[in-house]
Amino acid sequence: MRKVPSPTAITLDQYNGPWGAAQAAHLLRRTMFGATPADITALQAMTMSQAVDSMLTLDAAPTNLPLIWYHGDSNGTNDGQTWVGLVYNSMTDFNRTESLGGWWISLMLFQNRTIREKMTLFWHNHFSCGATTVGDARYMYKQNTLLRANCLGNFKSLVKSITLDPAMLVYLSGNQNIASAPNENYGRELQELFTIGKGTEVSAGDYTTYTEADVKAAARVLTGWADDATSVSAFFTSAKHDASNKQFSGRYNNTVITGASDQTGATRELDDLLTMIFSEQATAEYICRKIFRWFVDYVIDDSIEQNVIVPLAQTLISNNFEIKPVMSQLLKSSLFYDPAYTGCVIKPPTDLIIGSMRLLNVTLPDTAYITNQYYGWIGLRDDGENMQQKILEPPNVAGWPEYYEAPSYHELWINSGTLNTRLKFLTAIATNTHQNPVHNELLTSADLITLAKTSSDPSNPLMLISDLAALFFPNPLTSDQMTTLHDQLLPGLPDYEWTNEWSAFTAAPTDATKKAAVVNKLTILINYMVQLPEYQLM
Repeated sequence: MRKVPSPTAITLDQYNGPWGAAQAAHLLRRTMFGATPADITALQAMTMSQAVDSMLTLDAAPTNLPLIWYHGDSNGTNDGQTWVGLVYNSMTDFNRTESLGGWWISLMLFQNRTIREKMTLFWHNHFSCGATTVGDARYMYKQNTLLRANCLGNFKSLVKSITLDPAMLVYLSGNQNIASAPNENYGRELQELFTIGKGTEVSAGDYTTYTEADVKAAARVLTGWADDATSVSAFFTSAKHDASNKQFSGRYNNTVITGASDQTGATRELDDLLTMIFSEQATAEYICRKIFRWFVDYVIDDSIEQNVIVPLAQTLISNNFEIKPVMSQLLKSSLFYDPAYTGCVIKPPTDLIIGSMRLLNVTLPDTAYITNQYYGWIGLRDDGENMQQKILEPPNVAGWPEYYEAPSYHELWINSGTLNTRLKFLTAIATNTHQNPVHNELLTSADLITLAKTSSDPSNPLMLISDLAALFFPNPLTSDQMTTLHDQLLPGLPDYEWTNEWSAFTAAPTDATKKAAVVNKLTILINYMVQLPEYQLM
């Protein structure tokens, strides 16, 4: 049963309650992919405000590039070199996309302690764009770096950049939008999905925020732009641009955007279009709802709307549509740390996979061999696909349904098929049996001993179990569940059995027999823990 926040908790007033491991872990689970003991220790040592500030202080963008791993690409290139900057190659573009997906997985696995990777995925879902439809990995790489670089930046500027992004121009047919035959795809999604949202439908094609006529007018504003595969950028053709004035409806105060015939004028038209859309309060409220549903919870009732969404929107507007102040206000709020919002979200597949890998100290084999390294990362991306979330391939222009489809939202992540897939994956990484489905090679190796050593007293089975439970589960387990965990570690055995075995191992850590005695018990315990329903929550 869902917990309900107390009415007094539904506020953006700054949180001033207890700050400890539980609150730090909650912040980490929502802003990163999983919370490791090191992450929790680092944030727990700060104040709440300092912890949030640290998560919103971005590290440098990655300097490493996605690499060739598939035995050469073209023009004499070799594995270990990058394909970024090479000309398009239809024979290897699929492998380039696999490389890009693996590269992104690696950035998630080895993320620094900031919100950058989680925000990048948020924008990837918001500005949904599929690699298969785009058909050029270079385009998708450029878009990914755009989202990553601007993840906490200016929303209005980001929308402009996405509008002229070559991948988006292809994905939503903007490169086919010409004066003689306007293509309305992007003009529609710009309003419906990316900025102002539909609002309530008044009549067919007429919403409280925009009308069908506004879609047509926006499409005319955007005519003449296309993608250049050589430079991987947008270019403008004056002859294909509709230079006439564009009349918008009363939803936009009957705004008229003056037409132009050259690129400078067409860029000004785009600026005018975005200024018109962003002048509407509904635009700020729309993106704040999406942020709330991603980082807090999917339920937005009247109280949340008035006490959270509207004030967040005002913060966004007063900060000229900078995203960082909104995130700071939300993540520092009393609402964010209310117990009702702890463990209320089903982990999306990417959170489950990457978070579990990080928590269990899972490493990939043969990291010195580029092909095997990428096989490991790509294999994790494939695991996500099997659970309904394959990065770089959202199912449609609205993104993954679990983030927008009412009334179930994230509950859609779990069904009879995906639950079995999730549990099989977790067992495989906990027991070191996770294999590449193509090559039948072991892909992962968990270090459960290092995990156990993070306990305040790993030789004490009660303390070990208590500390691990605090790491694994967002909410406390029942006393019966804790007893069952004890039985998994020591089935019918006295506590000193574990204490003696742990002490014997730590006294002789290279002794294979002593190590196996500890690892075998830990494996049974950890595998049981990740199978519990509570582990699916964050």
